Amino acid sequence: QVQLVESGGGLVQPGGSLRLSCAASGIIFSIYVMGWYRQAPGKQRELVAAITSGGSTNYADFVKGRFTISRDNAKNTVYLQMNSLKPEDTAVYYCNADFRAVRDYWGQGTQVTVSS
Repeated sequence: QVQLVESGGGLVQPGGSLRLSCAASGIIFSIYVMGWYRQAPGKQRELVAAITSGGSTNYADFVKGRFTISRDNAKNTVYLQMNSLKPEDTAVYYCNADFRAVRDYWGQGTQVTVSS
């Protein structure tokens, strides 16, 4: 059974930081492209950042320079370090595991709220 379990969300003030974690089980984690997506109320889900099995990263323009994605294959975990958070970053953040578009799994999501 595949499970992706996100943690680390919460309420933070503008300019603050949070680190999201996603622990995976039931997959050969090291071969998957891992991604973070987000969905704000009334909006479509969008890619935030992704990291390949080899460690190459890709970021949406709206988070470049503020967010960093990383992975620890020994711990089957992917992270999203979020700095300089803005109110418009408020969303449910989802972890995704993708293997060549043949295997695709999602976590349950974690809420991030940026507000003073």
